[in-house]
Amino acid sequence: MKARAIIGIGFGDCGKGIATDYLCSQSSNPIVIRYSGGQQAGHTVYFNDNSHVFSNFGSGTLRGIPTYWSKYCTLDPVGVVNELGILLQKGINPKLYIDAKCPVTTDFDKLHDKKYQKKTNHGSCGVGVGSTIKREEMKYSLTFFDLFYPSILRERLSKIANFYNVKYDTTRFVNACSELIKSLHIELTHNLPDSFDDYIYEGSQGLLLDMDYGFFPHVTRSNTGTKNILKMCEQPDIFLITRAYQTRHGNGFMTNENIPHNIKLNPNETNIKNEYQGEFRRSLLDTDLLLYAINKDDYIRNDKNKSLIITCLDHIENEHRFTHKENIIYCDNESDFVMKLQDILQIKYVYISKSPYSENIRHLA
Repeated sequence: MKARAIIGIGFGDCGKGIATDYLCSQSSNPIVIRYSGGQQAGHTVYFNDNSHVFSNFGSGTLRGIPTYWSKYCTLDPVGVVNELGILLQKGINPKLYIDAKCPVTTDFDKLHDKKYQKKTNHGSCGVGVGSTIKREEMKYSLTFFDLFYPSILRERLSKIANFYNVKYDTTRFVNACSELIKSLHIELTHNLPDSFDDYIYEGSQGLLLDMDYGFFPHVTRSNTGTKNILKMCEQPDIFLITRAYQTRHGNGFMTNENIPHNIKLNPNETNIKNEYQGEFRRSLLDTDLLLYAINKDDYIRNDKNKSLIITCLDHIENEHRFTHKENIIYCDNESDFVMKLQDILQIKYVYISKSPYSENIRHLA
């Protein structure tokens, strides 16, 4: 078994979708594993004449690669059913293995997430991930396994309604649960399927949003580094991902916003402004933050053979500079920009991307 992990080292929106699709194209009999976060992901993939923004399926789906939704991810039945319908309309027949222990997001959780975001303005996507995990920690549980038992589901929903002290029509949610468990595209599993040769771990948000590494309260309730991965496999190959510049949605710490820039706005950006998450922000890349993120995770720090994928290089034409130790580092061209980053970050292998299509990712010798 070969295991490879795709991990963003910033605040997200770095290209985990294209990186996952690329590794799928280089693999034999692979499966994509979501190991953190949940339905708040928005990973854009272009393949042949198709494109899709993946939230509830892995980013190898356009290639016919199945997904394993691990117990470390929240599950949104309504979102899965809706996205499944869209994929089927596009002529895609996805396969999604869902772990029995996945915590399930209800409409109650989404409503609470949105109310909490409006109150605190802490950067939630408003899709219930944080509220679901917090509720699970308080033992008001609902898992994927429970959906197969109607009386259990009703009782769990009743308890969750009491937990939030709200009334809500659950018809849409219950119908989605019923459709989900009957779908031929969905399969209940009690562990990671073992019939595959390549295991590709697709991250959710970046390391700087990790609940243990990031800057509270603007973090996700999830471990976005190797913590969950290492519970499923022993020695994954690490692929770190960053855009050629910094990005962040909504409020929270991010450096270099005081430095003027002419970074191009991607015309195909999929999430410029989310009603709950906030504005999409950009600034010059900061190697101090990248080094901080890399060195916070013990496994990544000690991995001498880790790779780096730099995406969106086409967005920084005539803007080949970044900051290191709070000083601006000017670069002669794209090649100089990449080489200096590689040297500062001490990364052995580097890939670059200037296209939304994964087949254009180039491995630098």
